[in-house]
Amino acid sequence: MNRALEIWFVLLVFISCSTDKIDMSTLESENTIFISAVDLSRYPEIAISKPVFYDLDGNQNNFLEILKNNGVNTVRLRLWVNPNNGHSGFNEVKQFSKTLKKNGFKTWLTLHYSNTWADPAHQETPTDWQGVGFAQLKDSVYCYTEKVAKELQPDYIQIGNEINTGFLHPNGHILTQFLQFKELMDTAILAVRRYTNDTQIILHFAGIEGADWFYKQVSILDYDIMGLSYYPIWHGKSFSTLKQTMLRLSDSYNKKIIIAETAYPFTLQWNDWTNNIVGLDEQLILPEYTATPTGQKNFIKKVKTLTNEMENGIGFCYWGAELIAWKGNQSMDASPWENQALFDFNNVALPVLKEFKNE
Repeated sequence: MNRALEIWFVLLVFISCSTDKIDMSTLESENTIFISAVDLSRYPEIAISKPVFYDLDGNQNNFLEILKNNGVNTVRLRLWVNPNNGHSGFNEVKQFSKTLKKNGFKTWLTLHYSNTWADPAHQETPTDWQGVGFAQLKDSVYCYTEKVAKELQPDYIQIGNEINTGFLHPNGHILTQFLQFKELMDTAILAVRRYTNDTQIILHFAGIEGADWFYKQVSILDYDIMGLSYYPIWHGKSFSTLKQTMLRLSDSYNKKIIIAETAYPFTLQWNDWTNNIVGLDEQLILPEYTATPTGQKNFIKKVKTLTNEMENGIGFCYWGAELIAWKGNQSMDASPWENQALFDFNNVALPVLKEFKNE
């Protein structure tokens, strides 16, 4: 983008969004606390059924209080632009973010820039943003991102989810439209930076293989934290490979690094009739990490230790912590993850929660 066009674009988004910018450029937000996070994106929907939860001692307690008491300090939430049923939409996430902040949690928002799941194979542009010119698409990205930053005020904001292939396809495909991918990313990042320098920006790559290539491509972008996913079923069973990849990335780019998503089963059994994603021994790291409460605990202990020992390692996030079989044990459209949640089939907290404390 040449200088004249850049000036024109900044003026355009300023006028179209009608923002009251708060200058926080003098503030510093160097986060020195090790992030012990859980993704609770579906909890607002689950809470409607009023499930009862129990702490590690078997005492009935509030769900969020159980997490807080065991060292969880950050909650990650996905944000869809205009979902069909409203779940994971702006209003639900805004309300839940307020609840989390009141309970002392930091918030980490994952902007999918889609009306539904975004992942390496699916990065569908929101319906209302389709069929418009590229300048208008950038304007939509800017206004939406700034609205999120201003009204939800997250501690961490993830620009895109699992953006191995870019986002907002086809315009933002990293392989076929790299310059447009960069412009769209710059636009979203600018929307955050112009509002606040306090929110940390995360870029998320799903997996390990290909991470070196990806972070080389995005090295020209203004972001703070590298995020990797690590699920043995999809990303291999070698902690050594994970460690070496993280060390290499950290050394190459001198960025903070976090395990943005991970999880492990405490059993291979099921508690509803929804097909579980993990259900076979061959999907596990054996014999060290069995599908037992102890195996689950030891897996997360390893992830935590590996990250904590790195100079730039800042934490981890457990995905699907809340995904119990909340629709009953005969439901065929509920949780594919209840054997990887942080609560057992009786909604009792599992020993893995002890690994979230930073002591």
